[in-house]
Amino acid sequence: MRAAPTILHLDMDAFYASAEQAAKPSLRGKPVVVGGLGPRGVVATASYEARRFGVHSAMPMAQARRLAPNAAYLVPRFALYRTVSDQVMELLGRLSPLVEPLSLDEAFVDLEAGGVADDSASALAIGEQLREAIEAVTGLSGSVGLAGSKMLAKIASEEAKPDGILLIEPGTERDLLAPMPVRTLPGVGPATADHLRRAGMTTVNDLAEAGEAELVRLLGKAHGGSLHRMASGRDDRPVVAERDAKSVSVEDTFDTDLHDRVRVRSEVERLADRCVQRLRAAARSGRTVVLKVRRYDFSTLTRSETLRGPTDDPTVVREAAARLLESVDTTGGVRLLGVGVTGLADFTQEDLFAQAADERTAAGLAGSAEAAAVAGADAGTDAGPTTVPEEPEQESAEQLAARRWPAGHDVRHDTYGHGWVQGSGVGRVTVRFEEPESAPGRVRTFRIDDPELQPADPLPLVRNPADYSSWPASLPKSRSGPVAAGGVSRP
Repeated sequence: MRAAPTILHLDMDAFYASAEQAAKPSLRGKPVVVGGLGPRGVVATASYEARRFGVHSAMPMAQARRLAPNAAYLVPRFALYRTVSDQVMELLGRLSPLVEPLSLDEAFVDLEAGGVADDSASALAIGEQLREAIEAVTGLSGSVGLAGSKMLAKIASEEAKPDGILLIEPGTERDLLAPMPVRTLPGVGPATADHLRRAGMTTVNDLAEAGEAELVRLLGKAHGGSLHRMASGRDDRPVVAERDAKSVSVEDTFDTDLHDRVRVRSEVERLADRCVQRLRAAARSGRTVVLKVRRYDFSTLTRSETLRGPTDDPTVVREAAARLLESVDTTGGVRLLGVGVTGLADFTQEDLFAQAADERTAAGLAGSAEAAAVAGADAGTDAGPTTVPEEPEQESAEQLAARRWPAGHDVRHDTYGHGWVQGSGVGRVTVRFEEPESAPGRVRTFRIDDPELQPADPLPLVRNPADYSSWPASLPKSRSGPVAAGGVSRP
């Protein structure tokens, strides 16, 4: 534990939804829900306006629609979120060489390692200036927690939400944590909380007073000991700049169960290609291909195949995933498919390209043999029964329109300029034409095949962002002024 609160935790406020509101003037101040819009979709992020109706992350989208029927429901735009995240992480990197990203919108920063803070006053000043810089560069707000440990810094940022800052002075941890519910501590989920509640422990103070031996008896040595240390405010985990990913994977849940074997295989191949794209974007390769299949009855099967060496070849991954699929019974229907790669490395094994070529050659030879059998049949020889390949299921016009024109995504019209999709159906797509720095725009409807309407890239949320290239050497003036340590600042 540090004697000064020099560990900073930043958490952007309702990140996806806030980015959508910043990009779409007509949605500012209104409930916005971002996530999968199909019958089996879940909420990724809800704006604070939507949370007033009870909508929250990980909630089934159907339930969210019942709670907030008039909210705007949008498909995520990860290209935009990654761009904004890069801007935020670049600012954090100016504060310290030790920045530990947890997700696109959340990170720890070791201010002491960067030499920008060594006591409460300097840490608080940097925290305020960081919030100002983020707003100036991205147009979004973030909440900041400052403490002597990662656990307390994260708790502080959560307590400061939305758009606030909280500093926990070293030495005050126990008093701050004591009345909080046990779910406040990392690693305490619903099941553990319920187990502790049955033992009469509902607050952090209850855990601290129970003693380590009792928690070990209830939860086991590792979990019980860790929980007692956290309840006492002790956490000596360092900020780690680079955490090696153990795997790369992608998965999709389908609106309706897939029954057609050809469609299932084509989806597996599409997921394999997406997985390799992520793998290459991270400049990694992998040795083990993993297939995940969730069937109609919610049973989940995983199959894996380990290659001779690491690869980032899409053909190799595609073919391995297809082989794994052959061992899975999908006749009852498939609701989710996933393809992943584990055993990551930063190099590739050259002979895997030959492996893929060999397998394709073998497939070609098999095809030649089949052709010869057909020719033999034409000549009057018995070549056995002939199987007619299945035709894949065709998507409906509405499904194709939803795939091409996802709600919330960017478009450009030759006449009306930049806009975003409000919705599509019955052969039409409705677009609102507005930009991040414009007034709320007008709505127009077009045929889904209108040649003047095309998908577009997201626009920057701030057209001319402030220059923070010299920050923090030349510190801008704090937007909120000095804040008492241990207090929450909001504009």
